[in-house]
Amino acid sequence: MNVRRLIPTATMAGAVALGMVALSACSSSDAADKKSGGGKLAVTASFYPMQFLAEEIGGDHVSVTTLTKPGVEPHDLELKPRQAAQLGEADVILYLKGIQPAVDKAIAQSGVKNTVDATTLTTMEKHGTEAGGHSHADDEHADGDDHADDETHKAEDEEASADGNDPHIWLDPVKYAEVAKGVGAALEKADPDHAAAYKKNTAALVTKLDGLNTAFKDGLADTTTKTFITTHAAFGYLAERYGLEQEAIAGIDPESEPSPARVKELETIAKRDKVSTVFFETLASDKTAKTLAGDSGLKTDVLDPLEGITDRSKGADYLEVMRANLDALRKALGAK
Repeated sequence: MNVRRLIPTATMAGAVALGMVALSACSSSDAADKKSGGGKLAVTASFYPMQFLAEEIGGDHVSVTTLTKPGVEPHDLELKPRQAAQLGEADVILYLKGIQPAVDKAIAQSGVKNTVDATTLTTMEKHGTEAGGHSHADDEHADGDDHADDETHKAEDEEASADGNDPHIWLDPVKYAEVAKGVGAALEKADPDHAAAYKKNTAALVTKLDGLNTAFKDGLADTTTKTFITTHAAFGYLAERYGLEQEAIAGIDPESEPSPARVKELETIAKRDKVSTVFFETLASDKTAKTLAGDSGLKTDVLDPLEGITDRSKGADYLEVMRANLDALRKALGAK
């Protein structure tokens, strides 16, 4: 028996009408909660570096959610349908185009007007497995195969970063401060009632980042070597800022595998440049780094690309972990 047929049409219509009224009321209530509940602006951040800026600059006037949960490698993030749908509920979205293709696509389809792409707030650069200081790609190779290997590395790096630009701008405190200023301006525009607070918080954060820049500049000014080896090419901006040379095992993508020629090259570089340490990170596999270190008689340590904070991080936030990175670099490079 079809029970629905026993319900009078008028009764059914009344129920539907009541349901629509209730749904409309809930929707209106949700919108009010988002816009005026506690006076907070709903901000969605793509991953930790954007989340940190939102929280520091937004303070008590924003409610921040992040698409990349602690412990998840941002490059590999795949959004669940619910996460993609929730993007449309944000007042402001902060992201860094090029590092998370799935996020870029979802944001483009979200319909949110206030989207802030961090890559538009500073100057982007192209980096490969080598960055800063002396580039081995400029060496004269006696063996043509070595030159071919260099060209292969360049192609792999550019493919991994889509447009060839290195997305890891937050690891340079100067560039991160430029991004912070842009984020602050965006929040002021989205929520003019609290513009003064956002402006004040932005200035305070920029002051902290200026202090961090000074600490790195002074702390790395006099070292035994300028070369460091790390898991993937996340520290190109940092290397160029402070006169160092990054030699990465893999390219921009932390999951890319190095060629045997690259591993052999790194062993030669380590010996020539008196490298003492191979750095690995918390969110990606440390297998290759530890193998290279073992084969070359080197030590290992953590150099955190700060793509997320976990209980394994050497600090509770961006500033603390960056200072831990500075300590690790000073030790590895033989700072005086």
